[in-house]
Amino acid sequence: MTDIIKLTAAEIAAKIAAGELTAVEVTEAHLARIDAIDEKVHAFLHIDREGALAQARAVDAKRAAGQQLGPLAGVPLALKDIFTTEGIPTTVGSKILEGWIPPYDATVTRKLKEADVVILGKTNMDEFAMGSSTENSAYGPTGNPWDLTRIPGGSGGGSSAALASYEAPLAIGTDTGGSIRQPAAVTGTVGVKPTYGGVSRYGMVAFSSSLDQGGPCARTVLDAALLHEVIAGHDPLDSTSIDAPVPPVVEAARNGSVAGMRVGVVRQFRGEGYQAGVIQRFDESVELLKALGAEIVELDCPSFDLALSAYYLIAPSECSSNLARFDAMRYGLRVGDDGTKSAEEVTALTREAGFGDEVKRRIILGTYALSSGYYDAYYGSAQKVRTLIKQDFDKAFEQVDVIVSPTTPTTAFPIGERADDPMAMYLADLCTIPTNLAGNAAMSLPCGLAPEDNLPVGLQIIAPAMKDDRLYKVGAAVEAAFVEKWGHPLLEEAPSL
Repeated sequence: MTDIIKLTAAEIAAKIAAGELTAVEVTEAHLARIDAIDEKVHAFLHIDREGALAQARAVDAKRAAGQQLGPLAGVPLALKDIFTTEGIPTTVGSKILEGWIPPYDATVTRKLKEADVVILGKTNMDEFAMGSSTENSAYGPTGNPWDLTRIPGGSGGGSSAALASYEAPLAIGTDTGGSIRQPAAVTGTVGVKPTYGGVSRYGMVAFSSSLDQGGPCARTVLDAALLHEVIAGHDPLDSTSIDAPVPPVVEAARNGSVAGMRVGVVRQFRGEGYQAGVIQRFDESVELLKALGAEIVELDCPSFDLALSAYYLIAPSECSSNLARFDAMRYGLRVGDDGTKSAEEVTALTREAGFGDEVKRRIILGTYALSSGYYDAYYGSAQKVRTLIKQDFDKAFEQVDVIVSPTTPTTAFPIGERADDPMAMYLADLCTIPTNLAGNAAMSLPCGLAPEDNLPVGLQIIAPAMKDDRLYKVGAAVEAAFVEKWGHPLLEEAPSL
């Protein structure tokens, strides 16, 4: 089992295609790993044991019949519990949808099934994807496999923890303000936020519709590229889906190079609040890029300093609108419906019981920002700042091919440390939020361990919209250089569970 779970997704797929492993053997090995350790990690909210084994048997039958298998056929995957999945629960980490069984698949779920990817189950997350630590899940926090007393990032901490603990070689996350990249950074894994509209949002429970984006999570850049190619592409069911070819991400990941590329370093992505070890590893990464043949260009993007404030007006405003649908009338939890109360009273009681504190905080903030007399002062002003941020990116990308920065200002912090300080929690997304506001593509990949706590540090790479392949080209080159330097993937250093 140990040998199987340590394989990359690309290696697993190749061995299944060659008949060296069966999809059932691979699935059983990962289910056994989940059985052995997930009680401690709590990466999963639901395990679809029967469904996963049925998918695996179907892959083995196709191979036996001589059918051509896809590049990830038979590879297990952990799916964030924000994507609807026909026949198994989708809770979005909330009590208000506890036990809800969707009657349809999200487009991402459907594409995974069509590609013969084996879905192991649904992963834990901050409720409605609101958070940076997975502590806001109604079903309890997830631990970081590097140190179970620390957070695995958020909102997709379940997906990142499943990867880092070898419970799955692939995972899917969503990124509204950094919820793929920040968990990747603190768990030593790879996470990619595709260009907004590059991956369909149909069937992905909405938090902030102009910011939300699903994307791939993996332990290597190539595995992320292979998964990216499976889930990306135009979807007529999603009005924000881009009708254009998927960038050649797999080709880029197989031919990583930064020779001759211009790499930008933004002045605003460092300073007060950044951990010394994070800055040290980032500076070393910049020197590495220079040694690999990149030209380093200093950039000034002043509007980035306003990104956090703008985000925490836009995202709550959109969440207050999206979450209005959870009214106890159509689906999910219903409280107080004893025949004596009005619909308004039942709705109020249900929302009080079903939503957690962070969700309530953002609904209240967003409703206030959209209210009469305040719309222009708050939401309207935040949208103007968003335009300035996009203009800063546009100017930057006239000078450089990609931008690099730390993914997060600090390494993984202890569970509970920021639970009562929302502002401190929000600062975890300081480097990731500008990309969501502009709609660009971005990746986080490991760039070493912080010397003061021996925990992973993430390097963020940002590319222009629809230039997602640049992420993989640069990411693969950096990853290869790190592997050559240390002789093994960084994740091998993670404490054994």
